[in-house]
Amino acid sequence: MLQLHVAVSGDDSWPGSVERPFATLERARSAARAATGGVVVHLRGGVHVLDRPLELTEADSGTVYRAYGGEEAVISGGRRITGWREQDGVWVAEVGDLETRQLTVDGRRVSRAARDGLPGTPVQTPTGYVTDVPLGWHSPGDVEFVHRGVYPWTEARLPVGSVAEQDGETVITMAGPGFELAMKLYDSSWQGVSSRGPGLPTRIENDAGFLTEPGTFVLDRSRPGDHVLRYLPRPGEDPERTAVVAPVLETLVRVVGARDVTFSGLVFADATWLRPGRPEGFPHYHGSGFYEGGAVERAMLGDDAFVTYPASSVTIPACVTFEDTSGVVVEGCRFTRLGASALGVTGGADLTVRGCGFDTLSAGAIVVSGSRRTTIEDNRVREVGLEYSGSPGIAVTGTHDCVVAHNEIADVPHCGIVAGPGRGTRILCNRTAGTMQALADGGGVYLSGAQGESDADGAVVRGNAITDTVTPYNFALYTDYGASWVTVEENVVLRADNTAVLHVAPPLENVVYRGNIWDADPLGHDDPPAGVTYEGNVTITDESELTAAAADIMAKAGPRA
Repeated sequence: MLQLHVAVSGDDSWPGSVERPFATLERARSAARAATGGVVVHLRGGVHVLDRPLELTEADSGTVYRAYGGEEAVISGGRRITGWREQDGVWVAEVGDLETRQLTVDGRRVSRAARDGLPGTPVQTPTGYVTDVPLGWHSPGDVEFVHRGVYPWTEARLPVGSVAEQDGETVITMAGPGFELAMKLYDSSWQGVSSRGPGLPTRIENDAGFLTEPGTFVLDRSRPGDHVLRYLPRPGEDPERTAVVAPVLETLVRVVGARDVTFSGLVFADATWLRPGRPEGFPHYHGSGFYEGGAVERAMLGDDAFVTYPASSVTIPACVTFEDTSGVVVEGCRFTRLGASALGVTGGADLTVRGCGFDTLSAGAIVVSGSRRTTIEDNRVREVGLEYSGSPGIAVTGTHDCVVAHNEIADVPHCGIVAGPGRGTRILCNRTAGTMQALADGGGVYLSGAQGESDADGAVVRGNAITDTVTPYNFALYTDYGASWVTVEENVVLRADNTAVLHVAPPLENVVYRGNIWDADPLGHDDPPAGVTYEGNVTITDESELTAAAADIMAKAGPRA
């Protein structure tokens, strides 16, 4: 098998040997395509900066991309920021036409400068907001409103269009069409109270006037093509020694139609996603989906209670994507500091994601749609959903025979593992901890819709340990919205607002809860609906007794050594 090498200090005119490596992944890809038989591309340690996504196709089938000898090889879509000057304690850099929503300082992601809510006595209008105090924002067109809890499971992001003083009031006109979409989507009534639109923002981001917390930044785009980046340093940071990186690319690697490609031991880092800052905004509804327009529908929750939801939605993109591939393996890699979802799979078959780490992500870790026999095992997921709080740690939908096993998901703002409609899904021996930290109406493991057509091809949720599902109104094991052909058995639940719920709308059909151990009875356990079999479950309220009884399940849950 041909061995090629890529090093930051290499040269694309060299032969790609270990002594004389290539400089770029694109040069190595070209050499691999010209070879006969399988090829291993070894990446030497260092940061391999891409100026455009690495595109792999059927011509790249059989190629392995691997970190050399355990060295830390980073594939980065970032740009190093230099030329800082200090101004009143703030670092300022002219960055040309740079567009980004994130920033990394010495490898640590920092937040955009923000404040909580609108000052004064604000009121929502059909086109934005009015408040009775001046705002004094430096660049209103760069400001973004965050609306957490529009619905309990929803967090929207909408950009400001302009701000003007009129008749002693401050008039905020929101950018379109994002605000118009939000006014259409967020229409509800509950307990006699009707609501239209996103309501008042819970958080406001990205203006120089918000730079009060050390370790935060602002990107000022008020002068087209001459943008200004401002960063308020933390104590001890020095512009001459501190490495500041802005993610620029939205996609790092895209693989389409390839067979038997492997990525091993690599780090994927420093990518962004710019759509939420554009006039369309981010009208989020649920999970990884957001609304781009078109029809909305109404779900009745009672005689006069309803919520509006999109007839169709779009999924947050991923920074590393696989489309219609077969036999792909991603193992021992790390995905970090990414501005969207980390890894996305669409269609194809027999893809394995094994032993990877996912952290510091704006959206979710793994999103799979429409694939067959995808295996997601022994991965660790933490600190995801940093910008898009509805994003699950791992989400699969429309899949056949997908296995999600022995993963650990911790410290996430909404669901840990989500399975939408599919067939033959297996969710086995995972560990979730600290899920539902920001939004409500979800769980450690959440399933919705038809999961098969019989017991033979239904979903199985077995051997999972679900602890600390923390936000009020959650269900650690949650079969929801007409879930059918699901067996939930031999799981352990500890410290959840609710362990499970048996009465949902549309109702559950052919769902079995059997042999689970938990510290509280599920809602509806004393009167299970016709579509639910509830048998052999054990409730132990004493934590030490429960832990002892469930020791075998808990020991087997989570990543294997």
